[in-house]
Amino acid sequence: MTDPTDKRALRAAIRAARAARPPHERAHAAEAIAAHVLGLPELAAAGCVTAYCSYGGEPGTAPLLAGLVGRGVRVLLPVVHDGEDLGWAEYDGPGSVAESPRGIPEPVGPELGRGAQTLQRSEVTVLLIPATAVDRAGARLGQGRGYYDRVLADLPRYGDGGPLRVALVHDEELLDVGAVPVEPHDGPVDAVVTDRRVLRVGNPAPAPPPAG
Repeated sequence: MTDPTDKRALRAAIRAARAARPPHERAHAAEAIAAHVLGLPELAAAGCVTAYCSYGGEPGTAPLLAGLVGRGVRVLLPVVHDGEDLGWAEYDGPGSVAESPRGIPEPVGPELGRGAQTLQRSEVTVLLIPATAVDRAGARLGQGRGYYDRVLADLPRYGDGGPLRVALVHDEELLDVGAVPVEPHDGPVDAVVTDRRVLRVGNPAPAPPPAG
């Protein structure tokens, strides 16, 4: 079984590296990640996706959110409830978000519901989710609270009617297979987008481009 200490040590190392990243590098990474995500074939046909507002040293998502809204894609952002399933509410530009008591930017509009069921009702086809690190087999290291793991566990996998699961990290946070400690409850992803590349893992074949 994975030693939780291994996860804590990896998170601490990555958080320290993120905190030391110069602002100009953060801005460049955010723009590059947005361009790579918006170039995914699945995004060309997406009507509704999940995303999130970055905070701390996470790769910035502001350019990505602007690009999604500019395309007319419906975007759902998470709302954290301690010890419970994530809630979901719509994003409609920077004015629709405010800092929560936990210091996390969250949507201020009405919640549509909680958990994976809300995403299924909303016909979400792409999940853009945060990660601290991801390995080349799709193992994802989150923040340690398990919110996204519970959502992923309740959704079908991509290829079985579920949404494409895409983790966003800096390129150096994409690690070799086995470098991310994994526990049974940890939900894997189908693709990783960094500021330098798009990596698909497992068998998530790209969707064909829309006709016309």
